[in-house]
Amino acid sequence: MLYRRGDVWWFKFKFAGQEIRESAKTTSKTLARDAERARRRRLEESFNGVAKRERPPLFKVAAKAWLKTKEASTPRTYRNYSEHVDSLIDDLGDRLLCDIGPREFVALQNKRRARKLSNRTINHELGTLRQVLKSRGFWGPISDQVKMLRERHDIGRAISRADEDKLLAAVRESQSPSLYPLFVLSIDSGLRASEVRSLRRCDLTLTWRDGLIGEGELAVPNSKTEFGTGRMVPLSRRACDALSLWLARFPDAGPDSYVFPFHRVKPGPKRSGSVVWDVRLDQPTSEWKGAWQTARTKAVLTYRWHDLRHSFVSRLAESPHVSEETIRALAGHVSRRMLERYSHIRTHAKRAAILGLEHVATEPQGGDSDREGAQKVAQPAAPDPNSLS
Repeated sequence: MLYRRGDVWWFKFKFAGQEIRESAKTTSKTLARDAERARRRRLEESFNGVAKRERPPLFKVAAKAWLKTKEASTPRTYRNYSEHVDSLIDDLGDRLLCDIGPREFVALQNKRRARKLSNRTINHELGTLRQVLKSRGFWGPISDQVKMLRERHDIGRAISRADEDKLLAAVRESQSPSLYPLFVLSIDSGLRASEVRSLRRCDLTLTWRDGLIGEGELAVPNSKTEFGTGRMVPLSRRACDALSLWLARFPDAGPDSYVFPFHRVKPGPKRSGSVVWDVRLDQPTSEWKGAWQTARTKAVLTYRWHDLRHSFVSRLAESPHVSEETIRALAGHVSRRMLERYSHIRTHAKRAAILGLEHVATEPQGGDSDREGAQKVAQPAAPDPNSLS
């Protein structure tokens, strides 16, 4: 039944013994009649459990809708998701979700591997694709047919002193002035890249002498492990020198300013190096992958940035005088199992320590005079002719 209230049409009918009275929100009787029919049909479908089948959306539509649900994530996590979504849309944007299956996963894997991306990076991107499909119910039917790539779980390589010199030479010539202090601080403190990015001025305890940092230490504000958060790491001599020059670039920085703030770099006048501009002290620096890639290519080396941390821990483990508790305290490891990943280094150090003890134990004490005294004591006394037998 249709009726009017003022200029607006309403409809009224009974369904399952209950009276339905609603406004059609229109001044057209024809539209009101269609609205009544549509409302009655929705009630009938719901009552009889008839689900309306929706046309699967395009991937680009579903991916962008899924990305909006991740806006509450950390800035770095959201940025990674956004980059993965953009990359996936380039390949699958106009495909229906129902048309994406195991073949598409394999094709993407092969395409990414041709670009020399690591298996871990590829798995992260395809993990985003998996989540988009899962959000619309299209992942379950193909989940058993999709295989992720095998990832490396080794701890990396320790950088030799010779290779470190090559990397330092390339880093010093980098167009990015932040790369040198980032490199030195990372290899001399063992901080992860995310830990370095999160450092603020208030996390540094510095002693300044004549405009330079004489000594200092840092407290790690955020770490991937609970044990790593808040750990104190003293600064090396060269880390103090590198930070002295870097921090002097930002005279307006306050306690809450980031040690490595967001900034842009552009070439300066001849022989004046790069110019840092668009500095945002309240934001951490962006990734430095491009500068690092350029530096290691120039040095003709293939170390990863995480190898700086591995080098730090390896050098500590090489010393038999550094306890495992000290290594854990400086590196932020939470378990002995993690420390045992460096057991091949630690074993050599322990053997060297035992050999040192054996050398001390077999070394004669007191020189030649002591040996002569020992021989005299060992010789039996001559018999006394006046003694009674």
